[in-house]
Amino acid sequence: MERPAWAPPGIDISVPSVSRIYDYYLGGSHNFEVDRQAARRAMEFLPGLPKIMQANRAFMRRAVRYAVAQGVTQFLDIGSGIPTFGNVHEIAQAASPEARVVYVDHDPVAVAHSQAVLAGTERTGVVAADLRKPQEILTAPEVGRVLDLSRPVALMLVAVLHFLEDSDEPYAAVAELRDALAPGSLLILTHASYEGIPLPEEVAGGAVGVYRDIRNPLVMRGREQVERFFDGFEPVEPGLVAMPNWRPDAPDAPEGLEGLEGGAADEDPFAFSGFAGVGRKA
Repeated sequence: MERPAWAPPGIDISVPSVSRIYDYYLGGSHNFEVDRQAARRAMEFLPGLPKIMQANRAFMRRAVRYAVAQGVTQFLDIGSGIPTFGNVHEIAQAASPEARVVYVDHDPVAVAHSQAVLAGTERTGVVAADLRKPQEILTAPEVGRVLDLSRPVALMLVAVLHFLEDSDEPYAAVAELRDALAPGSLLILTHASYEGIPLPEEVAGGAVGVYRDIRNPLVMRGREQVERFFDGFEPVEPGLVAMPNWRPDAPDAPEGLEGLEGGAADEDPFAFSGFAGVGRKA
């Protein structure tokens, strides 16, 4: 297998990566054939996966603009993946030129591409770290350089917590991050679930099996389990809902980023799979 010039040295391009599969769903070009094969296998069971990912991204952008409108202009995006058009720093800095963003991921491809995309971009940073080890994130030099944790921060855990099994202690990890944030900080979160998927659970479970086969288990949690991640945060209206239902009438995208949003009324049924929500630390 020929190694693409953009592939960081030292990574095994014969092993599928969650972040590169996600990039494929979104129509990106930074993925390998092994990632595309895994994605296509998952789509045999859950053909709406690209639509789910698009709804996830649209929610993320609305939530970022909400944060800026609330005066929160610092963003810590954990599990950020491979940068694509309309990513957090573009949306945030279009809404507020003073916005600051740190991307965190443990996938070397995602980290390398984040560094390449952000080269020369002010008020941004990239950290190679794992959500399972919050202190490595909080004490990373780039976090200290870009963000002021004594002021409110939007903690973004978008489409990442469902890749942590209960044995990884995801609730403890979120609580540790929460406790390091200033009052007024926000938690912006999405999570996969069988709830809302317009297919029988046993059919959708085939896609979950694909992720298990590539050693990246996808944990489908129910509403009460997802709500637990918001302990210590006050829910922002409309609470924990399907992604297209979270403030679908938010302002249009900034100039140059139009066409990225879709209202709840015109969404594909698969877009309503899983949960999205925002909470505020008192």
